[in-house]
Amino acid sequence: MILKLKFIIFFVLCFPFILSAQIPQLVRINPQHHFQRTVPKGNYSGLTWLGGNRYAVVSDKTAQSGFFLFRIEIDSVSGDIKEVVNEGFQSSGEANKDEEGIAFFPKDSTLLISREADNRIFEYGMNGKLTGRELAIPSVFSTATPAYSFEALTYNAQTHRFWTTSESTLKTDGQQANATNQVKNRLRFQSFDDSFAPQEQYAYLMDAVENNPSASNYAMGVPAMTALDDGKLLVLEREFLVTSSKIGSFVENKIYCVDPAQSISISQEKELDTDSPYMQKTLIAAWKTSLGLLRQNLANYEGMCLGPRLADRSQVIVLCADSQDQYGGVLRDCFVQLLFDEPHSV
Repeated sequence: MILKLKFIIFFVLCFPFILSAQIPQLVRINPQHHFQRTVPKGNYSGLTWLGGNRYAVVSDKTAQSGFFLFRIEIDSVSGDIKEVVNEGFQSSGEANKDEEGIAFFPKDSTLLISREADNRIFEYGMNGKLTGRELAIPSVFSTATPAYSFEALTYNAQTHRFWTTSESTLKTDGQQANATNQVKNRLRFQSFDDSFAPQEQYAYLMDAVENNPSASNYAMGVPAMTALDDGKLLVLEREFLVTSSKIGSFVENKIYCVDPAQSISISQEKELDTDSPYMQKTLIAAWKTSLGLLRQNLANYEGMCLGPRLADRSQVIVLCADSQDQYGGVLRDCFVQLLFDEPHSV
């Protein structure tokens, strides 16, 4: 199991209402911030916007299943993070099942949380208690490996769709990428409607990685997705390498945009291969964090969600990463912003 070094990180992706053939375009990545006095060290692995300045945040290491409530103040003009406060934990009273992703369901004012340990996605009330409902997961996902099961989870109220995927390739679909095999992970993007029933499924092909024989721990996968109002998806591809000495460790992050409406759906009955109809993807952001003698900004990004629009109608996208309880005294729960400008045609 790879060493998980996670932060809370915030990005602002700014783009007006997007036409069907357009995508957002990166302007800049703002510096990281951290709020040590108001955000206790933790294992924050996913987040979702509740409206206003309120967010629900999930952790994969809390003793009990549930979620935190965060207050995040964002400057309405610049998009800069002004303040972040952890306002407490809502517990279900049951054991944590390696909970990685979270999505707000405004229709019923509930939250859905993806659980990597048992490969299920359950519904929670705002009091933290389980409602007894869960997404009906297609049987093909039962072949997910425990460390690479459901992490990404998102919902959009305009399209009435939940989306999730396994973090890495399912056993039935081929080999998983590692530090030396240069394999491209083959993923299945699965949607669900408001009744929690499975709907469309699409094939997604990740980038290949370079040969990295120096890795002592390694992970390559999709830990987060964000569903946009026009039906498109933002997809976070994350490569995480830890060296034996820790110095030289890095995280390579890429955000791609895909459009299910312009893609061919697939069947869970057919294995993915080189001829599968993979979604066309467009790179909209890429950045790298690392751990060195003089530079220590390593961050393992895992959560991503829509936030508010700014005064100029730019759209805020918020990302979080997990510091593993501020591992080794080096990592901190930080915040940063990415800015995006007018969309351009694909």
